[in-house]
Amino acid sequence: MFFPNNFLSGMLPRFTTITPYPTAAKLHSHCNDPSLDDPIPQEYALYLCPTGRLHNHLQEFWKASKHQCGKNRAHEIFPHITLCDFFTCEDQKVELLYDTLKRVGDRFSQCFPPSISLSLHTSTSYLGFFIGDSHANILKEFALAFSSEASALADCHVKPCLKQLHLTLAHKFYPHHQKTLEQLAKCINPGETCQWVAALYSRDMRFVHYQTLRALFQYKPQNIDELMINTGDFIYVDPTQQSDVSEGWVIGTSHRTGCRGFLPENYTERANESDTWVKHREYVFVTASRFFTQTENEPSVKLNGEVHNPSMSRSTTNVLSLQNVTLRRGVLVMRHGERVDQVFGKSWLQQCLTADGRYYRADLNFPSTLPKRKDSMKHFEYDPPLSCCGIFQSRLIGEALLDQEVRVSYVYSSPALRCIQTAQHLLQGLKLDQKVKIRVEPGLFEWTKWEASKVIPNFMTVTELAEASYKIDTSYR
Repeated sequence: MFFPNNFLSGMLPRFTTITPYPTAAKLHSHCNDPSLDDPIPQEYALYLCPTGRLHNHLQEFWKASKHQCGKNRAHEIFPHITLCDFFTCEDQKVELLYDTLKRVGDRFSQCFPPSISLSLHTSTSYLGFFIGDSHANILKEFALAFSSEASALADCHVKPCLKQLHLTLAHKFYPHHQKTLEQLAKCINPGETCQWVAALYSRDMRFVHYQTLRALFQYKPQNIDELMINTGDFIYVDPTQQSDVSEGWVIGTSHRTGCRGFLPENYTERANESDTWVKHREYVFVTASRFFTQTENEPSVKLNGEVHNPSMSRSTTNVLSLQNVTLRRGVLVMRHGERVDQVFGKSWLQQCLTADGRYYRADLNFPSTLPKRKDSMKHFEYDPPLSCCGIFQSRLIGEALLDQEVRVSYVYSSPALRCIQTAQHLLQGLKLDQKVKIRVEPGLFEWTKWEASKVIPNFMTVTELAEASYKIDTSYR
């Protein structure tokens, strides 16, 4: 696990799932959202999604069909089989959906088919794979079990899909494109290696019938009724409300901030409907035949990315085969939590120093104390600590990883104090602060940014950090 000073990218290992825990940055961006306090529940759906080679071939079809025939309705959503269509659930009961997915997944893991039978079906407006009856019955039973338990526990109405199960390739296309799409679809081998994942997604029910745009450039408002957008922002646009808007402009609502206003249309492009959806939990089905011979056919389950195999303690051969295939090491790259200078500005230190240079807590979001360092406290100006919200974020993420049963063996951190503190509180959330020590790695700091300004922070030494009760691996070089 790395804690770099800069945000490297969204690289997540295969043994984690993306969980929508709130961060101060997200909350801050919604500070002017007029609907922030509205009790509007999200809509949730359960999909069965392919991964591996089959998924790659489907993505190639998506790209080729869009290039040769233009965008159709299927391009709005990633490849999937719908198990339970969208339903509403109160925010405080969503955790019960997670528990239900885990429990039902465990129950069906042993009877889940090693490969799903797919047969190509085509018409003048639809192209896709139909699921074979025997396999479809298992999937319908899984969907029915999830819907029944989720409805009872979370007090919501979950409707399973009990009609013909299918994986859509193209939908609502021009009839003269049918032949081209069929030729492209025949290049897909439905028997390709595939690992199926049952995933729970959510969407904002207020914008279901809106178009989704993606900002190509930043736009700073020139008038009070215009919308501030950053590159990559998603904007919801209601097609029925554009008739009175000036040519070249649209009126929309920012997915990032919740604010509404006018923006130039040529600063945007059409995005897919599912680009703004959130994946909450996933259950990965790993079938026995993928790892064992016919005489070693005990089940192997991969739940939320971690492998649980009843036979591992019984057979060394099975352990070795699993280690080679599924027990892969992953790297989780994480940014530090909220830092004080992000909240209180560059002069934050002046706000909480007495005349004789002693620190006091001028705001509840300032840390209660600062660690002792041998040189001047003024060095904290260029090496700021976390705010109290940042400390809370870090511990909360640790608890989330613990909830996901993510195993952490080593932690590497930038020497920046905010990164050390993030690692420390995350390990506390994981309940590993007495077992795993932090390895301070200077190579993770964003040196080039500081070189440009000719101001390089004077970091606390490893000894100082250890004396300040941070769990530092002092032997690491």
